[in-house]
Amino acid sequence: MTDYKALRQEIISKTIEYHQARFVKTDFVVGKSKVNYAGRVFDQQELVNAVEASLDFWLTEGRFSEEFAEKIAEFLNIEHVLLTNSGSSANLLAFAALTSEKLGDRRLKPGDEVISVAAGFPATVTPIIQYGLVPVFVDVDLPTYNINIEMMRKAISPRTKCIFIAHTLGNPFNIDAVMELANEQNLWVIEDNCDAFGSNYKDKKTGTFGHISTISFYPAHHITTGEGGAICTNDAQLANLVRAFRDWGRDCYCAGGENNTCGKRFSQQFGNLPFGYDHKYVYSEVGYNLKMTDIQAAIGVAQMEKLPEFCDKRKANFKEWIRIFSKYTPYFILPVATENADPAWFAFIVTLQKDCPFRRDEITRFLNSKLIETRNLFAGNMAKQPAFVNKNWRMADHLENTDFIMNNTFFLGTYPGLTTEMFDYVESVLEEFISKLK
Repeated sequence: MTDYKALRQEIISKTIEYHQARFVKTDFVVGKSKVNYAGRVFDQQELVNAVEASLDFWLTEGRFSEEFAEKIAEFLNIEHVLLTNSGSSANLLAFAALTSEKLGDRRLKPGDEVISVAAGFPATVTPIIQYGLVPVFVDVDLPTYNINIEMMRKAISPRTKCIFIAHTLGNPFNIDAVMELANEQNLWVIEDNCDAFGSNYKDKKTGTFGHISTISFYPAHHITTGEGGAICTNDAQLANLVRAFRDWGRDCYCAGGENNTCGKRFSQQFGNLPFGYDHKYVYSEVGYNLKMTDIQAAIGVAQMEKLPEFCDKRKANFKEWIRIFSKYTPYFILPVATENADPAWFAFIVTLQKDCPFRRDEITRFLNSKLIETRNLFAGNMAKQPAFVNKNWRMADHLENTDFIMNNTFFLGTYPGLTTEMFDYVESVLEEFISKLK
């Protein structure tokens, strides 16, 4: 009879050996190696965990999912963490939960307004439109790239029910001001923490201030599971609603493989169903199936151990970019952290000065020709994107900074895979570009 435990250990040993052979670090070669804006940073443990989960062949949420959620909850000091298949799904689920009839008069309904920004990523806006509500676009400030607080206050109308915004590129928005307004007006706050997992505001982790927050584990983010995301909250009712929408809309909250957690599986009345209908097959929301697999979670467990180190490295890389670009402030507006914030920067974002003698596309084209990756600030101005042009949204006042960003802003990476050789190379390429102006 085969000793499967010994065989499993042999597979794990071979996995470690494979990692050492396959993922050997290579030297940076000028003109041949790319300076990526983001990328996976991992060691043998991620591979080992993924193989362990594969050998378990549980596939759906299992032991690794439970451990991953617990590690996130411990890191953020938050009560409830629900894993999902992407950060965009996390945003969709967070918003969907607030539309539930179980919230009574506070539920979000079609026609209600939601404060948002147009200078960002579509995933914070699409759920608003998909559920028939109205995004109210507020301009952002330079050089923080976060929501303009005064304009946000003026954007409030009798129909305003929610604020749904992100910490731009890891830089926390003015959380005190946002939460103060939300409390004054009895508004929900969804805190998109996808680009800021590990950032701090007044010595407290972002993702812990709003009623619900979201995280993304896409490879560009602070940690990765490939595809993946999470929804976080301290509100038990909201956690149950998120779980319902995530898990087909079912009312039952038993974990996978469990039954009758509520003790009333066959003794309740729901809708027009027969009395005692099996609670596991009662659907109280119009939901989805957006769960994470245990293999993804296994990778996340290993990544969570590295998160503090990754955040420190992002901060150090940001300082290195500041050193390099500070020599050229006549040309560039450099990013500034929000007051009281300590960002774990997702990226280093720069905007061309108004009287800059070159265009954004000129410098980004030059950098990319030298294998240095750049990105624009996502959608630029969401209101001008093809998918949103004819949709039902409202502009709070003006989007002057948003339009300026759309035309003049780009960012470089801060991810932990950047090296001293890469920074030296980019510094020389930037100097080459600027010297041609003289």
